[in-house]
Amino acid sequence: MGGAKGQSYLKNAVILTATGLLLRFAGMFFRVWVAGRIGPEGMGLYQLIFTLYTLSVNLATAGISVTATRLVAEELSANRPGGALGVLRRVLALSLGLGCAAAGLQALLAAPAARYWLGDARAAFSLRLLAPSLPFMAMAAALRGYFLARRRVEPNAVSQMFEQAVRICVVMALLPAAAGRGIEAACAAVVVGNTVSETLSCLGMFWFYRRDRRAAYPAARPALPRGAMGRLWAILLPVEGSRCMASALQTAENMLVPACLLPFLASREQAVAQYGALKGMAMPVLFFPFSFLSALATLLMPEITEAHIQGRARALERLIGRMLRLTCIGSILMAGLFTLYGPALGRLLYGSEEVGHYLRVLGPAMPFMYLESMVDGVLKGMGEQMATFRYAMWDSVLRIAGVLALLPRFGMAGFLAVMLASNAFTCILNTRRMLRAAGMRGHWLRWAAGPCLSLAAALFLGHTAALRLAAGRGDLALLVCGAAGTGLAYLLLLWPFGLGDEVRGLLAGRKAAGRAQEA
Repeated sequence: MGGAKGQSYLKNAVILTATGLLLRFAGMFFRVWVAGRIGPEGMGLYQLIFTLYTLSVNLATAGISVTATRLVAEELSANRPGGALGVLRRVLALSLGLGCAAAGLQALLAAPAARYWLGDARAAFSLRLLAPSLPFMAMAAALRGYFLARRRVEPNAVSQMFEQAVRICVVMALLPAAAGRGIEAACAAVVVGNTVSETLSCLGMFWFYRRDRRAAYPAARPALPRGAMGRLWAILLPVEGSRCMASALQTAENMLVPACLLPFLASREQAVAQYGALKGMAMPVLFFPFSFLSALATLLMPEITEAHIQGRARALERLIGRMLRLTCIGSILMAGLFTLYGPALGRLLYGSEEVGHYLRVLGPAMPFMYLESMVDGVLKGMGEQMATFRYAMWDSVLRIAGVLALLPRFGMAGFLAVMLASNAFTCILNTRRMLRAAGMRGHWLRWAAGPCLSLAAALFLGHTAALRLAAGRGDLALLVCGAAGTGLAYLLLLWPFGLGDEVRGLLAGRKAAGRAQEA
């Protein structure tokens, strides 16, 4: 049993990592292609549209996947497949209702929201086109939660790849003709791809679910367990409320950024363009390497939830310690590479010195960004939704205050300072809460100090070699040589100081299963 579970864990990790990398590669280069056709101002309008759309998405889906995962996992761990199917049916019905409500609200408010909230009436048409996708997104979130509880990652991986492929094909078919008709039509062509892809992806998830149910639980009849609705609302309401509130504040912040840049730049077009260069072009690149760690987060959540529910303190501590150490190792390397090579990467991808500047300035914040994302998932798996809600509220209020105070005087430099401070603030608060909830101490000398020292030496060795090998050969050669040399030196320096143990632990199926099951 232990070996089978370990092999399944490793298989899931490989699938998720490969899928995440493929999707992020496709998504990043697709975004580069779109940016080349609609420009920074178009990307800025697109990001503003998605600011409001994200608020609707959170209303429709926030907490749905987490609720489905936890309830189904609890029923399956108690060997009640009928109960698992019963709670999933109820979560699906709830998700459909929330999705339809969010869709109707967005369609109804599209015109006034675009004109008065976003300050750009061109966004209204795209908001209406996006509204029909919301019920499908909500139901797909419930089904993804079911498969996470089942520890089956193939349906989620296949549906996400299919969704991305449909989105790219639809946009590439429509955008060339729409781009010549102005930014409004171009953005509409891009969002149509999103609506079509989300709809088809949801239908695909239902197909996977029916197959899985027939194969795994042919005799089980859905039956809602006693007290299930109380447990459902106890999980859903804090997550739904916190995400919607956080999303509303984030929407307010994103709407304020171009408005507060306007006094500094004296041009609405430049304000939207700078906002688009940062949010629509630089930020996706900064989060691209997170693919390696998001697979780990997805796999660890059911394990951590199970260890927490069953009171297995040693297993919980080991799982969290492994997550923190691997996250620090990966994110610290990326921070060094982006800080050093951000300008070259901005020129190579977008032909933009501005985007390269953003990548360099925000590079040091990558460990905080990545840790916050990982820790947030762990806290939700441990039932600490209210803590993440409080921290998100404090962070959003402080960010909005920073935007109002700094952007009119310092422009985008002020916003970058707000982002750096915000990421450090929320990461520290969430990580501290997680360690307290798990009853464990932080071992930051082992988790972070070693990677930082190794990175300093690796950057010196790698960059020195890159300057010699890539002299006069352009940005691509500099990036390849610098990243390869620095990465190799970094891994070699870290291997005897704990990295080797972590890799061997992940690869040893029996050992991984034993740790997940240890009391």
